[in-house]
Amino acid sequence: MEIGTVVLSRQGRDKGNYFVCVKVLSESEILIADGELHKLKKPKKKNVKHVKLNGVTLESVKEKLLAGKKVFDSEIRKGLRPFNEETEGKECQKMTQSKPKA
Repeated sequence: MEIGTVVLSRQGRDKGNYFVCVKVLSESEILIADGELHKLKKPKKKNVKHVKLNGVTLESVKEKLLAGKKVFDSEIRKGLRPFNEETEGKECQKMTQSKPKA
């Protein structure tokens, strides 16, 4: 796991949401942020077992974090937007496919 990696939360209240790894605390714990609910000032501590890697790294965010430069929450939101739109599209599709109970 490295800084700037996009991860999908698999457990907890934030299950199904995408985040960016902003700091690696240990082999088993990371700090994640999404720029909305969990901002860079107060990232969420998450067990590595409870996230799924998707193989994408936000390079601009990674470079700034490693260089110690200021990263804005809006940059993280912008980088995660394609992933979150994909998730929302799947949820809407499930809702339209479900049949009302009689």
